[in-house]
Amino acid sequence: MSGSGRRVVLASHNQGKLAELRRILEPDLPAIEVLGLDDIGDFAEPVEDEPTFEGNALLKARAAAKATGLPSLADDSGICVDALNGMPGVLSARWGGQPKSDAKNNALLLDQLADVPDERRGAEFRCAMALVLPSGTEVVEIGIMRGRVQRGPTGDGGFGYDPLFVADGYDVSTAELTPADKDAISHRGNALRAMVPHLVSLLA
Repeated sequence: MSGSGRRVVLASHNQGKLAELRRILEPDLPAIEVLGLDDIGDFAEPVEDEPTFEGNALLKARAAAKATGLPSLADDSGICVDALNGMPGVLSARWGGQPKSDAKNNALLLDQLADVPDERRGAEFRCAMALVLPSGTEVVEIGIMRGRVQRGPTGDGGFGYDPLFVADGYDVSTAELTPADKDAISHRGNALRAMVPHLVSLLA
């Protein structure tokens, strides 16, 4: 790769997502430079008003590609709880109202599930990852991590709903996993790994 092909923008200010992306891409694309929105100066982020994760991811990636002239990745992700008919879904980041707060989101979700028995607390993290090239090429991949919502937060790693979520096959929350262990099973990790072949072929 050469020139701008060595650089990709992740359309996010979230340092946790940026670190996760860099960890996952490094083995396959060690020479690539991943920039976040904090690295590219003034950027008018679009309003995430699409009803699906895929729509919001494409919205953000298209805006970043247009603003920077670089290949741009964006994700939209959230937790979909079975007992809440798939909510919070695309509203996950602002479930507890403004200003956005992980603590408020987690507290509200626990309150809404207070009377739900353990066997009905199934949930999944879902991620749509979009890649948009300045040429107009667009690719979307979906990643899912199934599990359940426990009755209180544990662990101090991760971000978002990680302290509440226990992945299938585990007995600790995703906030208690090492970054490498979380990457190996996470919705975003799954979506990113599905995206790597596209990045390799499109940016080569």
